[in-house]
Amino acid sequence: MKHFSQNEIAQLEHLYKINLINSCSGFKSANLIGSKSMDGISNVAVFSSVTHFGSSPAILGFLMRPTSVPRNTYSNIRETGSYTINHIHSEIIEDAHHTSAKYDKKISEFDMTKLREEYKEHYDAPFVKGAPVQIGMRYLEEYKIRANGTIMLIGEVMDIFIKDDLLRPDGFVDLSKGNVAAINGLDGYVVPDLPKRMPYQRPKKIHKRYKNFENMDLI
Repeated sequence: MKHFSQNEIAQLEHLYKINLINSCSGFKSANLIGSKSMDGISNVAVFSSVTHFGSSPAILGFLMRPTSVPRNTYSNIRETGSYTINHIHSEIIEDAHHTSAKYDKKISEFDMTKLREEYKEHYDAPFVKGAPVQIGMRYLEEYKIRANGTIMLIGEVMDIFIKDDLLRPDGFVDLSKGNVAAINGLDGYVVPDLPKRMPYQRPKKIHKRYKNFENMDLI
């Protein structure tokens, strides 16, 4: 097994290091975040850090790189308070990935790809047409990570739009039916299958070898 110490990681060639650290954490969500500036310029950008923060209220967060350079998605969200989260599926992977290119704020990524805007009532921010899951979001708050200057942006789920055949009777969203992609590292895309769902887990009957610990607080 290959071993990298903290000191060795620090001395790695830059591209090798970011590939290593971005991929070693495992598969990540693949989402397009749509927003619009106060000037009416639409923006869409790929993110691999969308995370569930709670279901009641429904809250999602995602990580922004430091704002030491212009971040169009960030400035649009702070200006308007509105944005969308759209799942990347197998048919749009190449165009979705191209949105990581650094375009000027006056240029919409929708104009530079085959991705198409879709607008819904009460939302100025664009959704991505054809995305199997589309989520309308409202900005809530943010937290700056002091260690590296990144920003965790937190938003409230206002509306969810899901293709009918993805939604199970118990509320589970079967992303594999929508050919929804995941990201491995910075540029590796995979479309996972769903071979099995596991039932809710409860503690097993305590084995007799633990009888002497029944009255102890286990950490």
